[in-house]
Amino acid sequence: MAEKASVTVDDKRPGPLANPLFRALWIASIASNVGTWMQDAGSGWLMTSLTSSPLLVALIQAATTLPIFVFALPAGALADMVDRRKLLILSQILAVGAAAALAVLTWAGLTDALTLLCIEATLGFAAGLSGPAFQAITPELVDRDIMPRAIALNSIGVNIARTIGPALGGLTIAAFGPAAVFAANAMLTASVAMVLFRWDRRVTPSKLPPEHFVSAMLAGLRYVRGAPLLRAVLVRTFVLFLFASALLALLPLIGRRTLGLRADQYGLLLGAMGIGALAAAFVMKRLLAGITPDRLLTASAAVLGAAMLGLAFSRSLLPALGAMAVAGAAWIIIVSTLNGAAQSATAGWVRARSLAIYLVFFQGALAAGALLWGSLASYTGTALAIAAAALGLLASLPLAWIFPLAGRMDLEPSLDWQMPVVRLDDPADRGPVMITVEYRIDPEQRGAFADAMRLLERARRRDGAYQWGLFEDTSAPGTMVEYFLVASWLEHLRQHERRTQDDVPVQARVTAFHRDADPPRVRHLIAPGRTLAAHLPLSAASTCPVGG
Repeated sequence: MAEKASVTVDDKRPGPLANPLFRALWIASIASNVGTWMQDAGSGWLMTSLTSSPLLVALIQAATTLPIFVFALPAGALADMVDRRKLLILSQILAVGAAAALAVLTWAGLTDALTLLCIEATLGFAAGLSGPAFQAITPELVDRDIMPRAIALNSIGVNIARTIGPALGGLTIAAFGPAAVFAANAMLTASVAMVLFRWDRRVTPSKLPPEHFVSAMLAGLRYVRGAPLLRAVLVRTFVLFLFASALLALLPLIGRRTLGLRADQYGLLLGAMGIGALAAAFVMKRLLAGITPDRLLTASAAVLGAAMLGLAFSRSLLPALGAMAVAGAAWIIIVSTLNGAAQSATAGWVRARSLAIYLVFFQGALAAGALLWGSLASYTGTALAIAAAALGLLASLPLAWIFPLAGRMDLEPSLDWQMPVVRLDDPADRGPVMITVEYRIDPEQRGAFADAMRLLERARRRDGAYQWGLFEDTSAPGTMVEYFLVASWLEHLRQHERRTQDDVPVQARVTAFHRDADPPRVRHLIAPGRTLAAHLPLSAASTCPVGG
């Protein structure tokens, strides 16, 4: 739940906690996350009681993360289309019901390995349904200029829960058994739903009708394709957490089998990771002041790899606690840096969908890694599997040079395109639509013009075009015609709302090649449909700013 790092923070303004709704939701989210970490400790501990298979133990993480991987993008599309408050309430009710059912079944002695995996998958589905919406609502709760402080508070809240939850879970398991942990999670998760019920959410609706579900998902994918910085974030996320996933997936086996810990000691082991993460959250601002986010990410990944190696060869609780604290600090810095970079590369209109795709890569890496390292541990042993994952993580560090996170984008809407002239009956959702833009340039500048157009092509595709091309008129050298296709007239009107300030200089660079006194001619052509009157033309001409 982050915004652009370039936003200036005025420390004299009231902070996010001065907002009653943000404060209530922040406290409730901490309580819910405490319950989640208690749940994780309880489910991992229970599975080691039900089976001796390293693969089944590792599948606990896969069962939680795989549904997020599968359903995050549809959930992101929903979060950009429907009332996010109602979507969040629905997901919280589902999570409360699943945790309560597991508590009852475990108390009755009816939980087996398959039942546990199925209910954990249900909790994962609820998390996948709510994740993109939670990521996207922070800008609705606080002003833009205090957004960085809201982000920091969210990070601190998560790590407070990470610190308290596992230790509390371990103590609860030792005193009352896993069923009590699952019941506690159900009650704590309900606190978020209660706050959401009280939220009187009011947003300014778009003048356009909602997008169709499938087209909304496709628009999100096209946006990612046209956003190089976001693609770099996704690649780095998947590779890093494919290897880092071994830490959480195999930790129950390290704790119970290798170190021979009791339930309360295992909770302390998880809590050590939270303590390290919480300490790192408080110093991240100072770290970012002296190092670029890209270098901080690389350094943290190296530290995490070293901590995983330390854990793999620990044979007593004390060094394992130290390794987990270091791993927790590195983990939260990696997550925060990647999440912030993903937010920086995402425009508001597609925020939930883009962050859903980020969650797909993040959770997909955790799920795939759990399967990979759990299978490897079945053959080589737990310590060697974690060591192999750590070495793989260290070997992946050169990706920083191939997929850098450098660059900032101004993704505020520009709203500088005028509405096109339309003399047809209401085109509504007819399509497809072809937009052509005719430029007259110096023929000797074809190469430079084509280079400038490549950046403009990326913007067109990012904002909704599914096809793009550039042609030259054979009868008039230097007459260049750009065209791009969008699915419908409504989709093109949405392009007007999606254009950002970052696109303005790109368009200006292209337009600078135009040599006529009149601006480039823009035409909008709609595929004929049954509602089209026979006497009406099939196109509308426009002299509005180029591209609209």
